[in-house]
Amino acid sequence: MSQSHESFPSTGDEAHSLTPDSVRRAPHPQVGRNIALVVGAGGAAGNAWAVGVVAGLAEAGLDLTEAADLVVGTSSGATVAAWVRSGIPPAELLASVLSEPNRPVGQNREQPPSLPMAAVFERMRAIGAAATSAADLRRAMGAFGLESDATFGPAAAGQRRALVAARLPRREWPDRPMVVVAVDARTGELAAFDRDSGVELVDAVTAATALPGAGPTHSINGTRYINGGVRSADNADLASGYANVVVLSPFSERKGPLPAGQFEGLRRFPGADLAGQVEALREQGSHVEVITPDTDSRAAMGTNQMDPTTRIPAARAGFAQGKREATRVTLL
Repeated sequence: MSQSHESFPSTGDEAHSLTPDSVRRAPHPQVGRNIALVVGAGGAAGNAWAVGVVAGLAEAGLDLTEAADLVVGTSSGATVAAWVRSGIPPAELLASVLSEPNRPVGQNREQPPSLPMAAVFERMRAIGAAATSAADLRRAMGAFGLESDATFGPAAAGQRRALVAARLPRREWPDRPMVVVAVDARTGELAAFDRDSGVELVDAVTAATALPGAGPTHSINGTRYINGGVRSADNADLASGYANVVVLSPFSERKGPLPAGQFEGLRRFPGADLAGQVEALREQGSHVEVITPDTDSRAAMGTNQMDPTTRIPAARAGFAQGKREATRVTLL
């Protein structure tokens, strides 16, 4: 097991040492037509939209499940990253989403209990508004997550882990590079999990998707973690060093209604927002293509992207958009 305590590009993470049992820097090739795929946070709808986009791009001739040398996943994008790296063809990934039961919010019997989502996101907006730095925001979000743990029963953590495990096509880390992003709930420090971190894939994805207040924090080796989206909705800076970076970002241009409001605080801090991360990547010499939901996709995703009934229309809209975007996306 190899590990590095090297710091990542700045989003307020400066001058800290990364947790030694969980963090390793992704490989950074400097030559060739190397490609990083970054999949950002997006809730139920954004997750399905991203799968649709990947399938649409592949249908049009750009199969990122094969072409991507690195995949970075944040929040619901961590699940997409695991799917992309599963070896399952994009068309089959899309078909799997399209065949899901269409359950309204609150009718998924497999989902462990959570606080009312409106209250969760209102608290997140308040934390974002009060934060004085990105690091302060992460620590406050972590404190919220730890505080909320007391409201969940003792079985909730195991239920969440089992639910995540059931959604993964394979339990082992892929051979090709993949990073999923979480945050230490106590310190606010970045945790970028990969196959050399000594952490099971299901635990890494469970940690990466642990939204404060919506479910329990996730414990790995005695450290509690929360959703990597509290650091950045996309964490595109973790693709530093790749010649080509393709970003699928369900939330980056979305403001206002739930649940995108949780990211409004992050947008105030340099380096935590996607625009700043993309600018930094381009200054380093990367060619960056960003895909966000177009008008049709936004309509399909609705105003509550946590609503599972949006998944099928979002996936279909993403597929159509992916086919259109393939004519625009260029790689070096």
